[in-house]
Amino acid sequence: MLSRNIQREIYLKLKLIYREQNVQNETNEIIALINKFNKRKNRKKITVSEKLAMVICYGDSIIEKNKSQHLKTFKKFHRKYLENYFNAIHFLPFYPSSSDSGFSVIDHYKIDKRLGSWKDINNFSKKNIIMGDVVINHASARGLWFKNYLKNKSPGKNYFLTVNNKFNTQNVVRPREHKLLAKIKIFNKNDYLWRTFSPDQIDLNFRNPKVLLRFFKIMINLINHGVNIFRLDAVAYLWKKSGTKCVNLPETHNIIKFLRYVTEKLNTKTLLVSETNLPEPENRSYFGNLNESNWIYNFSLPPLLVHGFLFEDGSKLYKWSKQLPMANLGNSYLNFIASHDGIGMRPAEGILDKKTQEKLIKRLKKNGGEVSYRKVKGKGKKIYEANITLANAFKFTDLDLKGKYFYDRFISAHAIMIAFEGIPAIYFNSIFGTSNDESKFIISGNKRDLNRYRWNKTRLEKLLKIKNSKQRILYNNITLLLNIRKKQKSFHPNAKRFSINLGSNFFAFKRISLDKKQTIFSITNMTSTYQTTKIGKNYLGWQNLLDSKLNYKDNQLVMSPFQTIWLKKK
Repeated sequence: MLSRNIQREIYLKLKLIYREQNVQNETNEIIALINKFNKRKNRKKITVSEKLAMVICYGDSIIEKNKSQHLKTFKKFHRKYLENYFNAIHFLPFYPSSSDSGFSVIDHYKIDKRLGSWKDINNFSKKNIIMGDVVINHASARGLWFKNYLKNKSPGKNYFLTVNNKFNTQNVVRPREHKLLAKIKIFNKNDYLWRTFSPDQIDLNFRNPKVLLRFFKIMINLINHGVNIFRLDAVAYLWKKSGTKCVNLPETHNIIKFLRYVTEKLNTKTLLVSETNLPEPENRSYFGNLNESNWIYNFSLPPLLVHGFLFEDGSKLYKWSKQLPMANLGNSYLNFIASHDGIGMRPAEGILDKKTQEKLIKRLKKNGGEVSYRKVKGKGKKIYEANITLANAFKFTDLDLKGKYFYDRFISAHAIMIAFEGIPAIYFNSIFGTSNDESKFIISGNKRDLNRYRWNKTRLEKLLKIKNSKQRILYNNITLLLNIRKKQKSFHPNAKRFSINLGSNFFAFKRISLDKKQTIFSITNMTSTYQTTKIGKNYLGWQNLLDSKLNYKDNQLVMSPFQTIWLKKK
C-alpha cells in the first residue's frame, strides 16, 4: 500500500496541473490502480549499459506472402538475424488506426488484427525490452472516443479539445501546414476542433483530468502486456493556452513529471521517452531535473551527420558536440540517424544556418527526397523535415556524383552514432540499406511513406545470402559495430564524452568508462580523400577495434576516405 506521503504527493502533483479543479476523485483512483497493480509480481529490470541497443520497426516491417499475424513473422526473422545485436525493440504503434501509419489511434486497448495479438508482444518481452508508443496528444476522428465525444458519452466525454473564436492562435507553433482549426457545431454552440497533426487526428483535452487518468490506465495496460518503455509521442503539444506558442508549456512539463512519479511507484521498472522534435534547447528541457523523461531523442544528430558526410565537413558536428551537455546518470540520449518519419530540420535550427540548410535540402532532393513544411504565422511556411531513406540520403554527393563512397559514408555514420554518448537505436530499414519506396509514395501521396517500406521475408533473406548484395554488406557491418560496442565499457550510455578538434576534415571524440579504466578514441575522416592527422605519440601503440591495421606515415595517422577508427589502449 502506498504511504500517506506518496498519496499526498500524487494529489499535489495533480493539483499543480489542475489548479482550480477538484482532483480528489482522480487521486483516489490512481492510488487504487497502483495498489492493485503492486499486488501482482510484475518486477522487471531494465539494465542501461553498453550492451543496450534498440531496433525501431513496425509490427509489419517484414511480412510473408499470403500471411497475416505479422508480429510472428517478425519474431522468426528477429530470432535469426537480430536478437544477438538488439536487446530492445521499439514497436511503432500497433493499435488499430485510421491514418498516419498507426499514429491516428482508433482503440488504445487493442492490437491491429493484421499484426497479431497482445500475446505476441508478451512473448517478445520475455527476452527483450519493449518500447511502445503512447500516442498521447491526439486520437482518431474515427475512434470510439470521438464518437462518444459527439454524443456526450463516456469514454470520450469532454476528451477532445475545442476552442471558441476568442482563443488567440497568433503565436501557435505549427509542425504542419494544414488548417489548424475545424469549425464544429456541437452542444448548441459553434466551436473549433484543434488538429495539430492532421484533420484525422483530433487533439485531446488535457484540461480534463480524466484524460490524464485514462492515459495512466493505458500505460498500466501496456505494462501488463510486456511494454516497459513508453515513447510519449508529440508530447510537447499537449497543453494549449490562448496567446502562447502552445508548445512546451509548464503544464506539459508537469504532466510528464506526474507520469514519471506515478509510474515509478509501480513495482516494475519503467522508462519515459519524450518525442519532442524541436530545437535542441527545448528538446533537452524534457530531461527536467531527473524528474521528467528518462531518455530524449538526440534529434540534432541526424541532420548534422547527414550534412557532415554529404559536404565533407566535420566542423558543424564538432561545434555542436562540444557544447552538448553530458546527460546526467539516470538520463540518456537516444541516438538515431533514421526513423519512420524523415530527417527533422527543426533540431538543426541555430546550428545550421538558413543557407546551409537550403544547400542540404537541395542535395537531398537530388538524391530522391521530398520536403515537408510547417506553417509559420506571418512568415508563410518553413522546412520541417526531409523525407528520404538513409540509403538515398547518403547515395550521392556533389563531390561523389557516382556514389563511389556510398557504403563508406553509410557505415561510418553508424559508427559515429553507435560510439557517441547515448543508446543506439537503428531503424529496421536502415540495417539493410532500403531505398525510397517510390511506388507507395505515388499511391498514397504521403511523403513519409518513402521511408516506410515493408520487406517480404523470403526476398530479404535471399538477398542476405548473396555475398555482395547491399543488404548483406550493410547488415554485416552494422551488426559488427554493435557486437564490438557491447564489449566496451567506454560505450556505456553515460560514459564520459570529450570532443576533439582535429580540423574540419575529421570528427573525433573520446569516451571514458565510468570506472575510468578504459578510453576509446573515435576518429572519422569526413572526406572522400586520404587525410593525415597528427594525434600524438601516445596513441601509436593503441589498437583499432574496427581494423587491426593502422597506417602511420612520419608519426602521422593516415586515414582512407570516410574511414572510422575506434582506438583502444592495449
